[in-house]
Amino acid sequence: MKKVITYGTFDLLHWGHVNLLRRAKEMGDYLIVAISSDEFNKLKDKKSYHSFENRKMILEAIRYVDEVIAEESWDQKVRDVVDHNVDVFVMGSDWEGKFDFLKEHCEVVYLPRTVGISTSQIKDDLLEVNNG
Repeated sequence: MKKVITYGTFDLLHWGHVNLLRRAKEMGDYLIVAISSDEFNKLKDKKSYHSFENRKMILEAIRYVDEVIAEESWDQKVRDVVDHNVDVFVMGSDWEGKFDFLKEHCEVVYLPRTVGISTSQIKDDLLEVNNG
C-alpha cells in the first residue's frame, strides 16, 4: 500500500483544498491529512474559524481522506513520515523547497495551487462585504 501525507490548517474548506486532496490521493492508496491543532495555530499566530475537532470532522467526510491526524509542531513531519510508513509527502507549491529535508525519508511533491481561490482571499472578501 502506497501512503501519502499532506499538512495544512484546512479552515474554510474550498475547492482548492478539495483539488489538493484529490490530487494527493491519486498519488497513492491511502491519504493521511495532518491538520494544525488549535494550540499549534496559536503558536503560529494563526486563527481558524473552525475548531480542530470541526475541521477534523469535515475532512473525515471527504472521500479522498483516509485518516486525519493532529499537527502539533513544525518538527513532527519526519516522525509522522517514519511512524506512518509514508511514501509520498505532498504540499502546495507555495511551500516549494521548504520540505526537501524529507527526501531522505520519502518522495516530496509540491503541487500547483488552484488558481482563483485561497482561504486568505475568502477572509479578505468577507471583511470587504462586512465593512462595505
